Amino acid sequence: MTAIERAFREHHGSVLAVLIRHVGDFDLAEEALQDAYAAAAATWPRDGVPENPGGWLATTAKRRAIDRIRRGRAQHLRATRLAELQERTREDDPFTDEAPPIVDDRLRLIFTCCHPALEPSAQVALTLRALGGLSTGEIARAFLVSEPTMGKRIVRAKRKIADAHIPYRVPEGAELAERLGGVLSVIYLIFNEGYAATAGDELVRHELCDEAIRLGHLLCGLMPDEPEAWALLSLMVLTHARRAARVDAAGRYVALEDQDRSRWDANALDAGRDALSRAWALAPPGPYALQAAIAALQTSPAGPPWAEIAELHAALAEVTPSPVTALNHAAAVAYAEGAAAGLERLAPLLADPALERYAPLHATHADLLRRAGDAGGAAAAYARAAALTGNAVERAELERRRADLYRCSSAE
Repeated sequence: MTAIERAFREHHGSVLAVLIRHVGDFDLAEEALQDAYAAAAATWPRDGVPENPGGWLATTAKRRAIDRIRRGRAQHLRATRLAELQERTREDDPFTDEAPPIVDDRLRLIFTCCHPALEPSAQVALTLRALGGLSTGEIARAFLVSEPTMGKRIVRAKRKIADAHIPYRVPEGAELAERLGGVLSVIYLIFNEGYAATAGDELVRHELCDEAIRLGHLLCGLMPDEPEAWALLSLMVLTHARRAARVDAAGRYVALEDQDRSRWDANALDAGRDALSRAWALAPPGPYALQAAIAALQTSPAGPPWAEIAELHAALAEVTPSPVTALNHAAAVAYAEGAAAGLERLAPLLADPALERYAPLHATHADLLRRAGDAGGAAAAYARAAALTGNAVERAELERRRADLYRCSSAE
């Protein structure tokens, strides 16, 4: 990794956050920072890497922003904007050779990107662009849309922030609790798309998982007393610790009960459990803490204690009732009490027209029917799930399980 690449990775989000606060414009801040990277590429190989690369980038980007304002605005607007920028710089100048006071700015930027006035897809895209430093093309490829489509999505989000005068600040009081939930949801959505890609040829997109976990660490550092921030970090780290064992050498899906535990990341499991302990110490468990506790039990050295896991799923279903939590509870009950008990809990979900095309429901139904001895019903459910599954790895696994039913029947 080059010095510029390292500086981009370590300082991009923080420097951009400071610039946005000072220039008041996403596009101008991004353009000025790109100018600073270009300047670094031209001067660092010749003059050496500065002692504080982040401070150097911030100072250079501020100068480039002033140059762009001077060149691109009408005279009266230029004077007004330059005066505002110079006044802000005098009041609280982050553009020095010392490390800039960026913590509050990054937090402001997270809440701005995840403002409820923006569509969820726009929140995700803007968060990855501003805080993750991902390019429009990288974000588009991650979510399997064209680059022009993703570009328009990001442009609309920035325009919405400007036109609606969305404040660049951290909310307070009751609004903070409400908005924090949205921030956590966006980070978890990024992780989930990486962990179980909804489409494409790969089961896991590691770069999205890694980015979500990095954002989780950032949020915990900025809000160290928020239990659900630590709980979400724990959930992601514990889940991603199993990544190497989720597919075999041929790239085929491997279920939890069949995974080679020696391939799990022991250090990540320890870190995830530490984060979970911190979350539970701060407050009674919320939704992410309950999910993280389930993930921790699933990786228990003695094997998953399914009765305890089913109890946690029941508690989660009470806190956040939804078809997904009900489905996961039914699956856990099936492991704890048998397939018949799981099928009984699954019946209302199968009768819900809104879930008719929900592939995980049909996949779970197929597994429980297979375990209950209903090969014909299981085969039909596997076929239904496979037809609705966009991810090639998951679809191949469902088709393999369906084929195994016929092989077993032929052998008998």
